[in-house]
Amino acid sequence: MKKVLVTGGAGYIGSHTVRLLVTKGYQVVVLDNLVYGHEEAVVDDEVILVKGDLGDEPLLNELFKTHQFEAVLHFAAYAYVGESVSHPHKYYVNNVAKPLTLLKTMVDHGCLKFIFSSTCATYGNPEYMPLDEKHPQNPVSPYGKSKFLLEQIIKDYETAYGLRYVFLRYFNASGASEDGKIGEDHDPETHLIPLILDAINGDRPAIKVFGTDYDTPDGTAIRDYIHVNDLGDAHIKALEYLDKGKESIACNLGTGVGYSVKEVIDAASEVTGKEVPAEYEGRRAGDATKLIADASLALDQLGWDPKYKDVKSIIETAWAWKSGDRKGKY
Repeated sequence: MKKVLVTGGAGYIGSHTVRLLVTKGYQVVVLDNLVYGHEEAVVDDEVILVKGDLGDEPLLNELFKTHQFEAVLHFAAYAYVGESVSHPHKYYVNNVAKPLTLLKTMVDHGCLKFIFSSTCATYGNPEYMPLDEKHPQNPVSPYGKSKFLLEQIIKDYETAYGLRYVFLRYFNASGASEDGKIGEDHDPETHLIPLILDAINGDRPAIKVFGTDYDTPDGTAIRDYIHVNDLGDAHIKALEYLDKGKESIACNLGTGVGYSVKEVIDAASEVTGKEVPAEYEGRRAGDATKLIADASLALDQLGWDPKYKDVKSIIETAWAWKSGDRKGKY
């Protein structure tokens, strides 16, 4: 049975991926400092949860010595774009400096397969659409820059030490597990779908829509929403890809279908049968008109084809989480 380390495995995307890994027969050790992760999200008794920091070299050495991991899936990162602008030091330490300790430990112990949870934010302002992997990488926020910098560092580790990698550049992660047991619980919450569902539930007065004058059919910005389990599935396929000895690669993860803010609001209203209270404001600085993935490379190279291509089906899983026993909270 293959054993893997999942950093940040108690977080939103990490915890869903951990569940899928277990169903595929992997032995999983999760390392999470629980700053943003939730211990309750690691729901499988077979998973070993280690509470610790990515920069703790003695802890990492002990973990790698004890478990002899075949690969690492790296999710641990701070991911609030606005906060990264206000507090760049926090982001460069956590998202760039601390992973250097992880990479050194991997090399020291001969673990040379790395799956990196990256982002379309490494591309910056789009020059064309849909975005493919050949698009220039010019990140505009410290968050995007931190992911871009780590990508460059990992490439150097491949040249020097033979580390092989798959970079997975997400578009808009969304949704929850089909059984409603784990889902999206951020504090603060910044993602559109949970904000809409919070407004429906009365947990916030209204959803704020920033910008109604974009060059789109209804004037609101368009994004590519990808279900969290589809993201998890891509990580497993990336592991299988590296297991075959194939060369390192970077792949976008999205559906290739864009939905406007208004379309997502309308879909949520249809799924829940409830009106969505909305307040319309001016554009936010830095928001792109449209972000849509060209994810054909992930299909061609990884054999990855997302299951959830309709935003309504994504919202249905998020609503099951928000309206279920946990009410969207851990």
